[in-house]
Parts: sequence; structure tokens; C-alpha cells
Amino acid sequence: MLKIKILQAVLAGLTFLLGLLSNLVLRLQKQSQKPQKQQKLLQIKSELDSSSSSSTEMMVVDDDDMYGLSWRLAMETNNNVRPWKTIPLRCYKHVENYMIGGQYEHDMNLIVDEIMFYASQITLSTSTTTTTHQDAWVLDVDDTCISNIPYYKAKRFGCDPFDSAMFKAWINQGMCPANPVVLRLFKTLIEKGFKVFLVTGRYEGTLAKITTDNLHNQGFIGYQRLILRKLPPTMQCCLVMRRDLHISTFSIGIFFVLDDFGYFLEVSVWVQKNRLKGNELLIILCHHQSM
Repeated sequence: MLKIKILQAVLAGLTFLLGLLSNLVLRLQKQSQKPQKQQKLLQIKSELDSSSSSSTEMMVVDDDDMYGLSWRLAMETNNNVRPWKTIPLRCYKHVENYMIGGQYEHDMNLIVDEIMFYASQITLSTSTTTTTHQDAWVLDVDDTCISNIPYYKAKRFGCDPFDSAMFKAWINQGMCPANPVVLRLFKTLIEKGFKVFLVTGRYEGTLAKITTDNLHNQGFIGYQRLILRKLPPTMQCCLVMRRDLHISTFSIGIFFVLDDFGYFLEVSVWVQKNRLKGNELLIILCHHQSM
């Protein structure tokens, strides 16, 4: 009987010890899992913070891009924004992406393709007598035939004020690159037989040679004549007669000069800068009927 009691006591003691050991093991496991849980929670919090920060940055970027689109639309629809000398800084990335990100070139290609289709439908005059009009085509020089994008890039595409001295220094380098899209149009017109005239607002007395050399070096060879601005500007009376074309007085005078010399002007391809304060590039197609 005594042996049975001793055995029961031993079993009870062993059971108690096993219980203690089990509790100890469970406690140790919980303590070891606690840092892991804390670390996991910290990691999740960090990821959430990072995601939130990234989302905020994306919203700021998207907001600036949307602002740029809205400002551009307002500006292009009859310049329906308050007077401005520089492009808003928030529009810088939008304008930069447009000009050098491929969209500007894509737009130019689309326009030139339309021009070339129009040109393909024209039957050129075969007679060269003085009483018959020859078919003429006018291309603007700056930002049409040759590009000033390197200058505009340095001025943050109009976010910095226009610097006439810096612009003139850039022109005097004679390094304006060809606009490849317009060069393609130019060569096609020459091959087709059009008499191509190049027109620029640059002054003849100071910039004739550097402009001619720049054009020649960039592949503009075979045009009829380069017409530059003379001092003082002439033909002010033409402004009222052709106000509907929305281009400069000097440019309008060119149309009348070509007509006087027996040319029928089919189309002029222009970059209009006067209405847009010189900070945005816009291609204008002006269909002009000879008088």
C-alpha cells in the first residue's frame, strides 16, 4: 500500500514538472515570436508609408502635367489666359516632354504628311513666260526649316525670359540644326518642281551670310531665294489687306512681292511666334490665292 502511494506521488511530481516545462517552452516560443511580429509590423508600416509617399509624389507629378495640359489648351484657344512673358514653371516638364519627348516631331510629321498630300494634287504650270504665274512655295526659316530648340532648352522652353542677346549669339554660331521633317518636305517640293522661297525675320544686313551658310550646311539647297528683313521694315499697308491670315506684316509683304514677280503662291508653312510671345511653337498653314 505504501509503495502505491509513493508511486502516485512520483507520478504527480512528474506531471507537475511536465506542466512547468510545457509552460516554459510556450513562454519561450512567445518571446521569440514577439520580435518577429514587431519586425513584421514595422516592415508593413514602412511599406505603407513608402507607398503613401510615392502616391503623393505621383499625384504632384500628375497634377503638374494636368496643369500643363490645361494651360496649353487655354493658351492655344485664342490665347485665353492672362498676359504672360514666361511659361509657368509648373508647365516646364510638360513643355520639355512635348518638345523633346517625341510628340512635337510626331505632330510635325502629321502636318507635313498632309502638306505633301496637298502638294501631290497640284498640277504645276508648264509655261515659264512672263505672263504665266509660276508655282511658288514659302517656308519660314527659324523653327521651321532650322530649329532653335537648343536655345529654348537652355531657357527652359520659355520658363525663363527671352534673351535677345543670347538668341542672337546662338544664331551667329550658324549651328541651328535642320528640322528633318521640314527638310523632307523641302526636298520633295524641289523635286516636284516648285519654286521654293525661304523667308525669315532676320535682318539682311547682319545675318544674311550666316543664315545662308547655316541653311546650306543643313541640306537646304536649291531654293529660289532667301528673303530677309530689310531696315526699315516695308509694306506696312499690307497688314489691313491680309489681316485674316494672322501673320506678321513683313510676311504678308512677301506674298505681294512674289505675286509681282509672277509667282502663284500655293502654300506657306509658318511658325507663328508673334501671337504666342515667342515662347511656344505653332505650325500655321496659310493658303493664299494670287491676286
